[in-house]
Amino acid sequence: MSKKNAILVTATQLFSRNGFQGTSMAELSRLTDAARGTIFHHFKNKEDLFLKILKNVQEDILTAFREHKRTTFYKNGMDMVTGVVTFYLSFAGENEDQFLLLHRHYPYQMADRNPVIRSYLEAIYNCLLDIFEEGISIGIIDKSVNVSSPRNTAMVLFAMVDGVARFNTYNLYQADSLYQDLIRSCTKLLAPRS
Repeated sequence: MSKKNAILVTATQLFSRNGFQGTSMAELSRLTDAARGTIFHHFKNKEDLFLKILKNVQEDILTAFREHKRTTFYKNGMDMVTGVVTFYLSFAGENEDQFLLLHRHYPYQMADRNPVIRSYLEAIYNCLLDIFEEGISIGIIDKSVNVSSPRNTAMVLFAMVDGVARFNTYNLYQADSLYQDLIRSCTKLLAPRS
């Protein structure tokens, strides 16, 4: 692994666990065995380092969800939605530092004054909402889903799923212990009324 990548990996862990203010360049230097000058050779300042990390998080999430969508067959819209829920929880569990970073407050505070950070966050959430909405819309067409507003329903569904992911990220509850209840709730929310 290159020194730059080692800095990025360690900085992601530090930002996700300590927050932006709580992450020091001295600690990053000590943990990576990279002189501060080396860190600042690759990144202008701490905010530039954070921007690169957030860009990597955005690219990783978008790539993973697009690849999942491209390579997975679903029999109908409901199947797609529950499959995406499963994939989201699995991916969030495997990429804990990235999701912990997204679940912290400071990226959103920074987004208020930094349009680049805002664009990265919007791209992540729009990608996730779009894939949920697509499954819902397909389900409306194939009649496996019955809702009146696919986008609003996608937001509600995403909020539920992301909430379970947050429980897992913060070690409050294990996502797998809530998985069956979450799938039942999603199915009930989306199912055609008889």
